[in-house]
Amino acid sequence: IIGLGYVGLPLALACARCGFVTIGFDVDESKITTLSQGQSYLKHISSKNIKKAIDSGALKVCGDFNQLISMNAILICVPTPLASENKPDLSYVISTAETVAKNLQTGQLVVLESTTYPGTTAEIVRPILEVTGLKSSEDFYLAYSPEREDPGNAEHETSIIPKVVGGHGMEALELAETMYNQIIVKTVRVSSLDTAEAVKLTENIFRSVNIALVNELKQIYGKMGIDIWEVIEAAKTKPFGYMPFYPGPGLGGHCIPIDPFYLTWRAKQFGQKTRFIELAGEINTAMPGLVVKILEEELKKRFDKHLVEAAILVLGIAYKKNIDDVRESPAFAIIEILEGKGASTAFYDPYVVEIPTTREHMQLAGRRSIIWDPASLGSYDAALIVTDHDCVDYVELVKKSRLLVDTRNSTSKIEDPEGKIILA
Repeated sequence: IIGLGYVGLPLALACARCGFVTIGFDVDESKITTLSQGQSYLKHISSKNIKKAIDSGALKVCGDFNQLISMNAILICVPTPLASENKPDLSYVISTAETVAKNLQTGQLVVLESTTYPGTTAEIVRPILEVTGLKSSEDFYLAYSPEREDPGNAEHETSIIPKVVGGHGMEALELAETMYNQIIVKTVRVSSLDTAEAVKLTENIFRSVNIALVNELKQIYGKMGIDIWEVIEAAKTKPFGYMPFYPGPGLGGHCIPIDPFYLTWRAKQFGQKTRFIELAGEINTAMPGLVVKILEEELKKRFDKHLVEAAILVLGIAYKKNIDDVRESPAFAIIEILEGKGASTAFYDPYVVEIPTTREHMQLAGRRSIIWDPASLGSYDAALIVTDHDCVDYVELVKKSRLLVDTRNSTSKIEDPEGKIILA
């Protein structure tokens, strides 16, 4: 397994549990050191499970990529971020494929799991591997199987999520399917590498578009005095033809804010427009600004105070509740907009003690969460719930805050006689 992040590490554990001798590779030496000591750096993966796998010898970790020579199967789980102007950044995939090529052996199975546009495995990875003189489907076998991780969701652990598999040729498909059948509850064959890549994008575009829809409905119904959350709760009682999606302060995570633009970029190469996808992206990207606007208006109306003289506490930095994953978190954009308007900000997140270095928000790196102290909540002009971690005492938050802007409807069951809560 190459890449021991949110995708590679749980996959490595799943492989090890099934009896495969599994080696996890990563360029980050700190990850190798931490795992070698039986410790986890992801809060939703227990150190107990890591230690068990390491101590038993089922899982080994290293940064020596020369050991790829002895592997039967090589699974690539590296990031696929966006570059400027929403262009795909395949630099991690390309550099990893080049590393694999240096060590490629006859008979090996190579599978790309990183989310990407249709054509990547066949047109980018395959030629890099074939520079060796070895031919795909003759000397080695190439497949694509998109990751379907949901960090922090205990009900959907890696091994119980069906796995889509596409191969370059029937033998590659059968080999990949045979391997994953030992690890995953069920495999789903598709006809080609491109189709498998398209499946993953379709899953995430589906979520992006539907979230954009409810974000737009939230604004429309809000002007009418209708609570979007109540509407959704009632609508989802219909047993057919409806699936609930929920509004929020913007999209986060590695997949939904990024993946739709991979298809947008690829579609242009075929002369196709992606109007629906791009509109959804515009709506979702605008949500942090809308949240700040609502907060700004409430401060002015209630306290006759402008943001330039306000102190704001942001609740939650992770992109979703109960995990420590901050990738593409809308909290970062919200903090930057607030501070751009002159507000002073602090944040509290029980899962994120310190903001790590990120590509888009480097100036926020190193900032640390305040210590939870209900007595200090009144010192802020407003609290803003961006991520609704379950362990936060929302009753105390409502009680002590002067103004509470809730983007997740996490305070819906709390009495608010003073009218402090504003949904945004």
